[in-house]
Amino acid sequence: MEKNVRFNSRWLPWVLIAPQMAVVLVFFFWPAGRALYQSVLSQDAFGTSTEFVGLENFTRLFADATYLQSFQTTAIFSVLVAVCGLSIALLLAVMADRVVRGAGIYKTLLIWPYAVASAVAGVVWLFMFASPMGVVAYLLRMMGMDWNHLLDPADAMALIVMAAVWKQLSYNFLFFLAGLQSIPRSLIEAAAIDGASPWYRFRTIVLPLLSPTTFFLLVINVVYAFFDTFAIVDAATHGGPGKATSILVYKVYYDGFKAMDLGGSAAQSVILMMIVIALTVVQFKFVERKVQY
Repeated sequence: MEKNVRFNSRWLPWVLIAPQMAVVLVFFFWPAGRALYQSVLSQDAFGTSTEFVGLENFTRLFADATYLQSFQTTAIFSVLVAVCGLSIALLLAVMADRVVRGAGIYKTLLIWPYAVASAVAGVVWLFMFASPMGVVAYLLRMMGMDWNHLLDPADAMALIVMAAVWKQLSYNFLFFLAGLQSIPRSLIEAAAIDGASPWYRFRTIVLPLLSPTTFFLLVINVVYAFFDTFAIVDAATHGGPGKATSILVYKVYYDGFKAMDLGGSAAQSVILMMIVIALTVVQFKFVERKVQY
């Protein structure tokens, strides 16, 4: 039987949700509204003169080859971050779920990277791969691999992908581990008694039961790759070499704060917001159909 909570005062529910509503309005809807307003304006660098230009900022963006290239860069980056991050986190969660001795220490070490700021994560990985004395760059050079993220676009992309995956790994790991521990052991033990191999048990029992967690993390990682990786890109590559790692969120910052194109930057933020909303809707509409609750 479901319990329905009833309040004696009709104002009490509104008072209880007022703080959260205030946070949403101030930090989400108000900035989004300001960005939408500024996207149809043309302002000088000091904000002394403002002119209404309609959709001119959007038209100018889609005629810019570098902006169109950033779409491809962002797509590659987000796919690599989501796929690699979820795959590695699931593997680590499966391994941690089987650890008996020292499980607490093992899990704690895997959680630590989430406490590191994104900018710090970018700097740490930059130091490890910095030529010629970075630890990883030095080992790669000893093995005959010429690593140079300052000149090679592929190396630069690999650097920010590894940093972004490492930063988000703990978050994915925690949810996968919680999902694994919520699966009834009786199901796996019954399959083992019937002679099912470990891989068959994982593929037919564990993965389907983890699908809600996987779907949730897929949405979170896509949003993370689009928005929360700005500090990693800025600290590690500054969008270079050239514009090889200039993802959409970094280009919003670069055009707005360095090129001082405030209207174009606002238009880019609106487009980025619409892309993320569309991707989330597509994921819930099509991907969720294969989720087994």
